[in-house]
Amino acid sequence: MTDMEDFRQVADAIATEIETGRLRPGDRLPPQRVFARRHGIANSTAARVYQELTRRGLTVGEVGRGTFVRAATPQQGLALTEPATSTIDLELNYPVVPGQAKLLADGIGPLLRPDVLESAMRPVGAAGTPQARGAVADLLTRAEWRPDPDRVLFAGNGRQAIAAAIAAIVPPGGRLGVEELTYPVLKAIAARLGVTLVPLRIDGAGLDPAAVEAAGPLKAVYLQPTLHNPLSFSMPVERRAELAAVLARLDLPAIEDSIWSFLREDLPPLAAFAPERTILVDSLSKRLAAGLSLGFAHMPGPAVAGVAAALRSGGWTPMRFALESATRWLTDDTVRSIAQAKRQDAATRQALAARHLDGFAIQSDPCSYYCWWELPPPWRTDTFVAAAARHGIAVTPAAAFAVSGTNASNAVRLGLASPSIPTLSHALATLAGLARSSPYDLMAE
Repeated sequence: MTDMEDFRQVADAIATEIETGRLRPGDRLPPQRVFARRHGIANSTAARVYQELTRRGLTVGEVGRGTFVRAATPQQGLALTEPATSTIDLELNYPVVPGQAKLLADGIGPLLRPDVLESAMRPVGAAGTPQARGAVADLLTRAEWRPDPDRVLFAGNGRQAIAAAIAAIVPPGGRLGVEELTYPVLKAIAARLGVTLVPLRIDGAGLDPAAVEAAGPLKAVYLQPTLHNPLSFSMPVERRAELAAVLARLDLPAIEDSIWSFLREDLPPLAAFAPERTILVDSLSKRLAAGLSLGFAHMPGPAVAGVAAALRSGGWTPMRFALESATRWLTDDTVRSIAQAKRQDAATRQALAARHLDGFAIQSDPCSYYCWWELPPPWRTDTFVAAAARHGIAVTPAAAFAVSGTNASNAVRLGLASPSIPTLSHALATLAGLARSSPYDLMAE
């Protein structure tokens, strides 16, 4: 056997171990001399094996640390022809920017020391730690409003924080007022908690305060004042003040979902206008990464005990490692740097959408990661969603956001965050071409 055949066969064997999971992402390969002895090959052959594995994208070498199995690279070049073998996801919206993983890895590096890791593995309650509460209070500060760190509680993610807030202030069978188009997961949370959702009218400025007054007895209101999902509007300051006055007059608490507000930091939260009535919920899933999430909520003092009890009883308290990681990212500028990069990324993607969808009825915001598309006739939402799927593109129908089936418009929401820029461009061009055609022409094919 030649040396070339020898090193390629050994490389193939290691590649098989990686593909079958015997070697996992992050596993360290032994030093080349040790590897050579184990496999009965020359040191020079071992060096060629390592070079070949790196060339194939299976490993990565780090100076002074060694060679490690690399995580699989997500497929980006997705087909746009029929029939589609894979899907371009314009439904889920998880932004990732270049260099993000390295920043996160650098931030948690000190946590991996054995003595520090032992502490980070201990249980933690809903109150987290003083350092974490202070870091989150700094993160949520807007304009002249700064939350009280002692009123901050933590959950595993933003959804759990929302669920705990609802469970704490709306009893089973209670009525929760929500914008007539709202975050789809909220509907599932309400169903599990036995809470009745009451759709409230919205206009170009957001939730209409008059609709809150006309809704009858409510236990609370849930809303998204900044970069509303799916419509992307942000409530003007004047509307926030008007709504706060209505909440005070009705003695009504509010749950403010601010998870996308990091993309628009120029607006104070509703909590700044109604601090004693508003539970503000946020998380790190969009700012950082969905797999490294942490939810948190700031609330009026009297609500702290109730929300903490809901977090404990629901099993929604955070993991200590996630809390400690987030605290480091919040205090070492990692979160700020990544959020700034995502603001630029969102603007780039919105410009792309504006170019491809020019001439259509699109509602969005230059800061947002999604847009709302009122489809042109004769397209209907169900036929357009199905046609897009045949082209390998997943979009979200308006009905997913409608609280009542009667207020679902003929529209789709496009999430712009998940695909690569080239893939997004191809997808938007394909959807625009589809919308300019007729569904009857497709049925005739």
